[in-house]
Amino acid sequence: MKMYIVGAGPGDPDLITVKGLRLLQEADVVFYTDSLVSEELVARANPAAEVIKSSGMALEEMVEVIVDRVTAGKKLVRLHTGDPSMYGATMEQIALLKRRGIECEIVPGVSSVFAAAAAVGAELTIPELTQTLILTRAEGRTPVPEREQLRDLASHHCTIALFLSATLTKKITRELIAAGWSEETPVAVVQRASWPDQKIVRTTVGRMDEDLGKHGIRSHAMILAGWALDPDIHEKDEYRSKLYDKEFTHSFRKGVKA
Repeated sequence: MKMYIVGAGPGDPDLITVKGLRLLQEADVVFYTDSLVSEELVARANPAAEVIKSSGMALEEMVEVIVDRVTAGKKLVRLHTGDPSMYGATMEQIALLKRRGIECEIVPGVSSVFAAAAAVGAELTIPELTQTLILTRAEGRTPVPEREQLRDLASHHCTIALFLSATLTKKITRELIAAGWSEETPVAVVQRASWPDQKIVRTTVGRMDEDLGKHGIRSHAMILAGWALDPDIHEKDEYRSKLYDKEFTHSFRKGVKA
Protein backbone atom coordinates (compact mmCIF):
# COMPACT_ATOMS: atom_id res chain seq x y z
CA MET A 1 0.00 0.00 0.00
CA LYS A 2 1.35 3.40 -1.01
CA MET A 3 0.54 7.10 -1.08
CA TYR A 4 2.35 10.04 -2.67
CA ILE A 5 3.54 13.24 -1.01
CA VAL A 6 3.94 15.72 -3.85
CA GLY A 7 5.60 19.12 -3.67
CA ALA A 8 3.10 21.55 -5.16
CA GLY A 9 5.68 24.30 -5.59
CA PRO A 10 5.53 27.81 -4.14
CA GLY A 11 2.23 28.95 -5.61
CA ASP A 12 2.35 29.31 -9.39
CA PRO A 13 0.60 26.14 -10.64
CA ASP A 14 3.10 25.87 -13.49
CA LEU A 15 5.93 25.32 -10.99
CA ILE A 16 4.90 21.78 -10.08
CA THR A 17 7.22 19.11 -11.52
CA VAL A 18 6.20 17.04 -14.55
CA LYS A 19 6.08 13.95 -12.34
CA GLY A 20 4.01 15.72 -9.71
CA LEU A 21 1.46 16.86 -12.31
CA ARG A 22 1.26 13.37 -13.80
CA LEU A 23 0.49 11.86 -10.40
CA LEU A 24 -2.08 14.57 -9.74
CA GLN A 25 -3.82 13.72 -13.01
CA GLU A 26 -3.78 10.01 -12.17
CA ALA A 27 -4.98 10.35 -8.57
CA ASP A 28 -8.21 8.91 -7.25
CA VAL A 29 -7.92 11.14 -4.18
CA VAL A 30 -6.27 14.57 -3.85
CA PHE A 31 -5.63 15.65 -0.27
CA TYR A 32 -4.31 19.18 0.24
CA THR A 33 -4.03 22.13 2.62
CA ASP A 34 -6.42 24.63 1.10
CA SER A 35 -4.85 27.63 2.83
CA LEU A 36 -1.46 27.03 1.17
CA VAL A 37 -1.89 25.22 -2.17
CA SER A 38 -3.20 26.94 -5.31
CA GLU A 39 -6.80 26.07 -6.18
CA GLU A 40 -5.81 26.46 -9.84
CA LEU A 41 -3.33 23.62 -9.43
CA VAL A 42 -5.91 21.40 -7.72
CA ALA A 43 -8.26 22.09 -10.63
CA ARG A 44 -5.74 20.35 -12.91
CA ALA A 45 -6.21 17.06 -11.06
CA ASN A 46 -8.07 14.06 -12.40
CA PRO A 47 -11.66 15.37 -12.86
CA ALA A 48 -12.99 12.17 -11.28
CA ALA A 49 -10.78 12.47 -8.18
CA GLU A 50 -12.17 12.97 -4.70
CA VAL A 51 -10.75 16.29 -3.45
CA ILE A 52 -10.31 16.66 0.30
CA LYS A 53 -9.22 19.81 2.14
CA SER A 54 -7.06 19.28 5.23
CA SER A 55 -6.62 22.75 6.76
CA GLY A 56 -9.13 22.07 9.55
CA MET A 57 -7.82 18.61 10.43
CA ALA A 58 -5.47 17.44 13.16
CA LEU A 59 -2.67 15.00 12.31
CA GLU A 60 -4.55 11.90 13.46
CA GLU A 61 -7.61 12.86 11.38
CA MET A 62 -5.46 13.30 8.28
CA VAL A 63 -3.82 9.92 8.80
CA GLU A 64 -7.21 8.20 9.18
CA VAL A 65 -8.41 9.72 5.89
CA ILE A 66 -5.26 8.54 4.11
CA VAL A 67 -5.43 5.04 5.60
CA ASP A 68 -9.11 4.70 4.71
CA ARG A 69 -8.61 5.67 1.04
CA VAL A 70 -5.34 3.81 0.45
CA THR A 71 -6.56 0.55 2.04
CA ALA A 72 -9.60 0.79 -0.24
CA GLY A 73 -7.21 0.65 -3.20
CA LYS A 74 -7.30 4.37 -4.05
CA LYS A 75 -4.31 6.22 -5.47
CA LEU A 76 -3.90 9.14 -3.08
CA VAL A 77 -1.79 12.26 -3.63
CA ARG A 78 -1.05 14.51 -0.66
CA LEU A 79 -0.12 17.96 -2.02
CA HIS A 80 2.35 19.94 0.10
CA THR A 81 3.25 23.55 -0.52
CA GLY A 82 6.79 24.22 -1.81
CA ASP A 83 9.10 21.26 -1.30
CA PRO A 84 7.99 18.68 1.30
CA SER A 85 11.49 18.42 2.77
CA MET A 86 11.52 22.04 4.02
CA TYR A 87 9.22 22.74 6.98
CA GLY A 88 6.73 20.37 5.40
CA ALA A 89 5.62 18.58 8.60
CA THR A 90 5.85 15.32 6.67
CA MET A 91 7.94 13.28 9.10
CA GLU A 92 5.13 12.83 11.62
CA GLN A 93 2.67 11.83 8.90
CA ILE A 94 5.09 9.27 7.45
CA ALA A 95 5.84 7.84 10.91
CA LEU A 96 2.17 7.16 11.66
CA LEU A 97 1.47 5.82 8.17
CA LYS A 98 4.39 3.39 8.35
CA ARG A 99 2.88 1.94 11.53
CA ARG A 100 -0.25 1.28 9.51
CA GLY A 101 1.69 -0.44 6.73
CA ILE A 102 1.48 2.40 4.21
CA GLU A 103 4.54 3.40 2.19
CA CYS A 104 5.11 7.04 1.25
CA GLU A 105 6.83 8.19 -1.94
CA ILE A 106 8.00 11.82 -1.87
CA VAL A 107 8.09 13.86 -5.07
CA PRO A 108 10.16 17.04 -4.63
CA GLY A 109 8.86 20.49 -5.51
CA VAL A 110 10.17 23.99 -6.09
CA SER A 111 10.85 25.59 -2.70
CA SER A 112 9.68 29.11 -1.90
CA VAL A 113 13.30 30.07 -1.23
CA PHE A 114 14.15 29.56 -4.90
CA ALA A 115 10.93 31.15 -6.12
CA ALA A 116 11.79 34.19 -3.98
CA ALA A 117 15.34 34.34 -5.34
CA ALA A 118 13.98 34.16 -8.89
CA ALA A 119 11.47 36.91 -8.16
CA VAL A 120 14.23 39.34 -7.18
CA GLY A 121 16.63 38.11 -9.87
CA ALA A 122 19.22 36.98 -7.34
CA GLU A 123 21.92 34.33 -7.42
CA LEU A 124 22.36 33.32 -3.81
CA THR A 125 25.95 32.05 -4.23
CA ILE A 126 28.22 34.70 -5.75
CA PRO A 127 31.87 33.83 -6.55
CA GLU A 128 34.39 35.59 -4.30
CA LEU A 129 31.52 36.87 -2.13
CA THR A 130 29.62 33.90 -0.71
CA GLN A 131 29.41 30.24 -1.63
CA THR A 132 27.12 29.15 1.16
CA LEU A 133 23.38 29.42 1.70
CA ILE A 134 21.85 28.73 5.11
CA LEU A 135 18.17 27.78 5.22
CA THR A 136 16.71 28.34 8.67
CA ARG A 137 14.03 30.09 10.72
CA ALA A 138 14.09 32.53 13.60
CA GLU A 139 13.14 31.18 17.01
CA GLY A 140 9.57 31.98 17.96
CA ARG A 141 6.93 29.67 19.41
CA THR A 142 8.78 26.80 17.77
CA PRO A 143 12.15 26.44 19.53
CA VAL A 144 15.44 26.21 17.65
CA PRO A 145 18.27 23.94 18.90
CA GLU A 146 20.86 25.84 20.93
CA ARG A 147 23.60 25.13 18.38
CA GLU A 148 21.43 26.60 15.61
CA GLN A 149 20.70 30.02 17.06
CA LEU A 150 20.55 32.66 14.32
CA ARG A 151 23.39 34.69 15.82
CA ASP A 152 25.72 31.70 15.54
CA LEU A 153 24.65 30.80 12.01
CA ALA A 154 24.98 34.42 10.91
CA SER A 155 28.59 34.52 12.11
CA HIS A 156 29.53 32.85 8.80
CA HIS A 157 28.39 36.01 6.95
CA CYS A 158 26.97 34.01 4.06
CA THR A 159 23.52 34.26 2.45
CA ILE A 160 20.69 33.40 4.83
CA ALA A 161 17.13 32.45 3.88
CA LEU A 162 14.60 32.68 6.69
CA PHE A 163 11.38 30.72 6.50
CA LEU A 164 8.36 31.39 8.74
CA SER A 165 9.99 34.41 10.36
CA ALA A 166 8.20 37.54 9.11
CA THR A 167 6.71 38.25 12.56
CA LEU A 168 10.17 38.17 14.14
CA THR A 169 12.01 40.89 12.23
CA LYS A 170 13.08 42.83 15.34
CA LYS A 171 14.68 39.66 16.73
CA ILE A 172 16.29 38.88 13.36
CA THR A 173 17.83 42.36 13.18
CA ARG A 174 19.24 42.07 16.70
CA GLU A 175 20.74 38.65 16.00
CA LEU A 176 22.32 39.64 12.68
CA ILE A 177 23.86 42.81 14.12
CA ALA A 178 25.13 40.85 17.11
CA ALA A 179 26.84 38.52 14.61
CA GLY A 180 28.67 41.49 13.11
CA TRP A 181 26.41 42.25 10.17
CA SER A 182 26.22 45.86 9.00
CA GLU A 183 22.85 47.57 9.24
CA GLU A 184 23.28 48.31 5.52
CA THR A 185 23.46 44.63 4.55
CA PRO A 186 20.90 44.06 1.79
CA VAL A 187 17.68 42.18 2.47
CA ALA A 188 15.00 41.10 0.01
CA VAL A 189 11.61 39.97 1.31
CA VAL A 190 9.15 38.23 -0.97
CA GLN A 191 5.62 37.64 0.22
CA ARG A 192 3.68 34.86 -1.55
CA ALA A 193 6.44 34.23 -4.08
CA SER A 194 5.11 33.34 -7.55
CA TRP A 195 1.45 33.95 -6.60
CA PRO A 196 -0.51 36.61 -8.56
CA ASP A 197 -0.43 38.92 -5.50
CA GLN A 198 3.32 38.49 -4.92
CA LYS A 199 4.90 41.41 -3.10
CA ILE A 200 8.62 42.29 -3.04
CA VAL A 201 10.32 44.60 -0.54
CA ARG A 202 14.00 45.46 -0.91
CA THR A 203 15.44 46.80 2.31
CA THR A 204 18.40 46.40 4.67
CA VAL A 205 19.03 44.69 7.99
CA GLY A 206 18.61 48.01 9.79
CA ARG A 207 15.36 49.01 8.08
CA MET A 208 13.77 45.59 7.65
CA ASP A 209 11.29 45.73 10.54
CA GLU A 210 10.08 49.23 9.67
CA ASP A 211 9.76 48.51 5.94
CA LEU A 212 7.88 45.26 6.41
CA GLY A 213 5.54 47.00 8.81
CA LYS A 214 4.84 49.72 6.23
CA HIS A 215 3.94 47.07 3.64
CA GLY A 216 1.89 44.97 6.07
CA ILE A 217 4.04 41.87 5.60
CA ARG A 218 3.84 39.56 8.61
CA SER A 219 3.12 36.17 7.03
CA HIS A 220 3.77 33.98 3.97
CA ALA A 221 7.09 35.73 3.38
CA MET A 222 10.60 34.58 2.59
CA ILE A 223 13.43 36.73 3.99
CA LEU A 224 16.70 36.63 2.01
CA ALA A 225 19.63 38.42 3.62
CA GLY A 226 23.27 38.96 2.69
CA TRP A 227 25.42 40.81 0.18
CA ALA A 228 24.33 38.46 -2.62
CA LEU A 229 21.05 40.40 -2.43
CA ASP A 230 22.75 43.70 -3.33
CA PRO A 231 20.51 45.13 -6.10
CA ASP A 232 23.62 46.53 -7.80
CA ILE A 233 25.57 43.24 -7.75
CA HIS A 234 25.24 42.88 -11.54
CA GLU A 235 27.42 45.96 -12.06
CA LYS A 236 30.37 44.54 -10.10
CA ASP A 237 32.76 42.63 -12.36
CA GLU A 238 34.92 41.38 -9.50
CA TYR A 239 32.36 38.72 -8.66
CA ARG A 240 32.34 36.92 -12.00
CA SER A 241 32.51 33.13 -12.00
CA LYS A 242 35.62 31.39 -13.36
CA LEU A 243 33.38 28.90 -15.14
CA TYR A 244 33.09 31.00 -18.30
CA ASP A 245 36.44 32.76 -18.08
CA LYS A 246 38.43 32.24 -21.29
CA GLU A 247 41.52 31.32 -19.24
CA PHE A 248 39.68 28.67 -17.23
CA THR A 249 40.09 25.17 -18.66
CA HIS A 250 38.07 22.04 -18.09
CA SER A 251 37.42 18.78 -19.92
CA PHE A 252 35.09 20.41 -22.45
CA ARG A 253 37.08 23.56 -23.13
CA LYS A 254 40.78 24.29 -23.45
CA GLY A 255 42.18 27.63 -22.35
CA VAL A 256 42.60 30.40 -24.89
CA LYS A 257 46.25 30.95 -25.73
CA ALA A 258 47.59 34.48 -25.42
